[in-house]
Amino acid sequence: MTLKILVISQQPPGGRCTLYAGYADALACHFETRAEVVFSATRDSHGKGFPSLLLNDRAVQPEDGAILMPADITAALLALGISGEIMAGLGETLEVPLERILGQAG
Repeated sequence: MTLKILVISQQPPGGRCTLYAGYADALACHFETRAEVVFSATRDSHGKGFPSLLLNDRAVQPEDGAILMPADITAALLALGISGEIMAGLGETLEVPLERILGQAG
């Protein structure tokens, strides 16, 4: 299965936009594909505006309603039918951009 990864960001990117772009880069590396970032002036979190991360044209929804976490992304990938060995190590890979953002905030 080919994975299409898209981030909708504001310009300049803020905290969540930067985080989601980091997730997209990690996903692209893990799945050996590319990620695209598009800029928008429309605020529509987890939808058709910023900040959003879309996998195969579906916006990933955060369980807490506010910010995407690695578990939200892995759940979205599972819902797309991606599982098994290809998911091995992905959780740890997605923690890297999260820790980077948390380190900048602290």
